[in-house]
Amino acid sequence: MKFNYLKLFLAASIIMTSCTKDAISDFEEEKQQVVDQSKPLTIQQINAEIESQINSGEEFNWNNESDHFLWSAIVHGNNILTIGYGNENESYSENRSQELLKTKDNILRLVETQENYKRNRENVVEHEIINVVDVKVENIETVKALRKSEGIRYLEPNGYNHYGTENTMRSSSGCSKNGESISSSHYTTVNPNNAQVSWHFSEHNIPQAWNYSTGSGITIGLIDTGVSQSQSLLNGNGFKDGYSTNSRFVQKYGTFIDSNWWWSNNYDGPHDKCGHGTAMASTMAAPRNDNGMPVGVAYNANLVAYRATEDVLLNDYHERKGVSQALTELANRSDVKIISMSIGYVWSIGNIKDAVKYAYSKGKLIFAAGGTSTSFTNGYGVIFPASMSETVAVTGVDDGPNYERCEVCHSGSKIDFTIIMEGNNNTSKAPPVLGFYNNQRRYTGGSSVATATTAGIAALVWARHPSWSRTQVLNKLKQSAEFYPNKNSSFGYGNIDALQAVQ
Repeated sequence: MKFNYLKLFLAASIIMTSCTKDAISDFEEEKQQVVDQSKPLTIQQINAEIESQINSGEEFNWNNESDHFLWSAIVHGNNILTIGYGNENESYSENRSQELLKTKDNILRLVETQENYKRNRENVVEHEIINVVDVKVENIETVKALRKSEGIRYLEPNGYNHYGTENTMRSSSGCSKNGESISSSHYTTVNPNNAQVSWHFSEHNIPQAWNYSTGSGITIGLIDTGVSQSQSLLNGNGFKDGYSTNSRFVQKYGTFIDSNWWWSNNYDGPHDKCGHGTAMASTMAAPRNDNGMPVGVAYNANLVAYRATEDVLLNDYHERKGVSQALTELANRSDVKIISMSIGYVWSIGNIKDAVKYAYSKGKLIFAAGGTSTSFTNGYGVIFPASMSETVAVTGVDDGPNYERCEVCHSGSKIDFTIIMEGNNNTSKAPPVLGFYNNQRRYTGGSSVATATTAGIAALVWARHPSWSRTQVLNKLKQSAEFYPNKNSSFGYGNIDALQAVQ
C-alpha cells in the first residue's frame, strides 16, 4: 500500500492548529478569569453556587469559598464583613484577655490600612460577649490579607440577603395578623369559663400533666418577632387572667433594628409586627383564661420575649445581630431556664452560633425549629440553628399511624423530638392559638409551633423538679418520648408524652 505523506502532513497540521487554538482558548479563558477577579460575581452566580452545594447535601460554609466569592457576596451585602476572632475555642469572652484584645486590635488596624479609613461608628461595630466585629469592606485585597492573618475564626458577609429573594422569602415569611374561624372539633374546653385547649395538647397528654405541673416559677425566653401589644392576654395583667397565677410575669424587649444603615442602633421596639412571635408565646404560655380563648402549655410560666427578627428567616444583617444579642442577654439572666427559637436559616451564621454557645455555657436548654417550609426553604433538611449540637431540634408530624412529617415540616438525623401538628390527610387541622388582636384566634403549625410546644413541656418538667439541671430535664423528655432509648433517623426520639415526663 502506498503511504500518503500529504495526508499525514495535513492531519498533523490540523492537529497542531487545533492544539494551538485550544492553547490560545485556554490562555484567553485563564486571562478572562484573572480579569474577572477585579469584578464581583453576580448575585445569580453566587446563589447558583450556594444552591448547588445545599442541593447536593453539603453544608454551605463561607470559610470554604474563594477570596473572590466571599468578596463578591460582601459587595452585594452592603459591604458588611463579620469577623469572628480569637482561637477556635474563643467564641465568647466575658472578660477578654490582653492577648485577645491585641488580636482584635491587629485585625481592625489591618482593615483600616487596607480600606484607608479610621474606625468609627459607621464602619466598625463591636459585639459584647461574643468575639465578633463587623466592618465595612470594599476591597478584595482586604479579604485576602485577613485570610492570611492569625486569630481569625471566620469571615462572613452578614449583609448578604439576596439568596432566595426570587422565591418571595422576605419579610412576610411566617407572618400573619389575620384572625380565623376555628372549628369546635379542634379544641376542648376547661375551667374557667371554657378556656380552649388545642386538640394537639391531648395527643401529648398535656392536660393530664397539669395535675402535676403548670410551669410555675420557670421563666422561658422567646426569641422571635416579639409579642403583639394588641393581645391583652399576653401583656400585663391579662397574662395573669383566669387560673394563671398572679405572681407570674411577661417582659418584652427589642433587639431588632429596622434601618437601612447597618451601623444604626435605632432599635425597633419590643412589639410584634408580624404575628409569628405572638403565636409562639400563646402556644407556650397563654394564660388559662376566663375569656374562652386558647390556653398555653405552661400557663403559669413566666415569659421573656424578644423582638429580634422581622420574620422567621434570618436573612438580614439586623436580624442576625438581633438574635445574637437576644441570646447573650437571655444567657445572662439566672432566672431564664429555657430559650425557644422558632426561627432559622439554611446555613450556619457565625455570630448567632457564637451566641448559642454562650447561652449553652450558662446552662440554658435551647429549643430550635427543625424547619418549616416556605417557598424559600422547601426541600431543605434541618436548618440552622437547630442543626447545632447545643440546641434541641424539634419538628412536626401528623396524627396518622405511620409517623409522617407534617406537610411543611423538615426532618432529618439532627431532629431530637416531634410534636403532632396536623391531621392525617387533613392539613387544615392545625393547632389554634391566640390571635394578634384581642378576642381573635387563628390556626398555626409547622416546626415553629412544635418547638414552642416542646419548650412549654420542658417548663412543666422543670417546674416539677426545680433543682434539676438542663441535662436532667432533657433526659426526662427523652425517656418520655415514643422511640426512647432508640433514636429514629428522621424523627429523633419521637413524640413526647408530657404526663410521663412530669411524673
